[in-house]
Amino acid sequence: MIVTPTRGDAIALTRNLIAIDSRNPSLVSDGPGESACARSLALTLEHWGFRVEIQETVANRPNVVARIGRAGGRTVLFNGHLDTVGVEGMAHAPWDAEVRSGRLYGRGSSDMKAGVAAMCVAALHMVDANLDGEVIVAAVADEEYESIGTRALVDSGIRADAAIVTEPTRLAICPAHRGFAWLELIVHGRAAHGSRYDLGVDAITLAALALAELDEYQRTVLAKISHPLLGRPSLHASIVSGGLGLSTYPDRCRVQLERRTLPGETAADFAREVEQACARVQGRVPEFSADLVPGFAQAPNDVAATHRVVRTLAASLERAGEHASIEGLPCWTDAALLTAAGIPAICFGPGDIGLAHSAEEYVNVNEIERATGVLAGFLGEWFGGAR
Repeated sequence: MIVTPTRGDAIALTRNLIAIDSRNPSLVSDGPGESACARSLALTLEHWGFRVEIQETVANRPNVVARIGRAGGRTVLFNGHLDTVGVEGMAHAPWDAEVRSGRLYGRGSSDMKAGVAAMCVAALHMVDANLDGEVIVAAVADEEYESIGTRALVDSGIRADAAIVTEPTRLAICPAHRGFAWLELIVHGRAAHGSRYDLGVDAITLAALALAELDEYQRTVLAKISHPLLGRPSLHASIVSGGLGLSTYPDRCRVQLERRTLPGETAADFAREVEQACARVQGRVPEFSADLVPGFAQAPNDVAATHRVVRTLAASLERAGEHASIEGLPCWTDAALLTAAGIPAICFGPGDIGLAHSAEEYVNVNEIERATGVLAGFLGEWFGGAR
């Protein structure tokens, strides 16, 4: 039975959130979505004194938007997602929220219900410390797929001076992360009996030539590009499919590609890279023919390490006796959407992204408490200090 956590108990709130199955239905056929988790959180925050709105996105996939403090002055947005990935193959019960040896286990513990709990409890500091300003807490849907939650939040016209997305960073400050772009390369051949080399055109072999060109490009060009926090960009072939039978020349080969992009790079850049690789193959092999189908893409995030939100969070970490490490985050997050909307957003939270989506997912209990304290300290400085 799930009960309302005591006011300010970040561990109890994390356990409550983990105990509610919120698997993303766009990723898992029987995933129930975020509704039950969102409504439980909304009730808790109302009980704690937040002004709470349930913001519908698509059917049964709501956001929770909760406000605390005084509107009309400085504003900070805390953002985190409630959806999780699937649980197949997990080494422990996904929703028991069991604590063992200082670790809290469960699907979503690290990614990122601990972060959601920490940001909610930290926001209470606005009232407890009588700070002048407003914190908006947004617990959103669908970050694991197409980010319909944060997109709806942005489309609603939400504004803030800065944002912290409490993704798992091991308490490092992450002002930058990579983006990604997906693309399908469909290579055409000509079907024929396996004995008729004079008639058949092998689409799979032609696709391999294009992949070899892209590999060469990655080793000679992309390997020389670097971002100070993120390292180099990358690309890889994710899925290759084609062929009709062992004794038949394949008439088609479909290659699904992913490019991880750095700040300043776009999905259109990736499409041009693939087009140019194909052109180089065609220059050597005239029968090469292919179509490119651009897919889903998300832009990178990049907030200057000198930005006030970074400096203020670093100062809070240091006051708490923590090391203020500034790092790049390898994965994509909703921070990019917020920054693009004019709300400079960085990532900081408890947990380890290396445990996200894994067979064993946990978060260290003391890390939740430490993150909560650092975020509360951040608010004290943000709303109490000079601009």
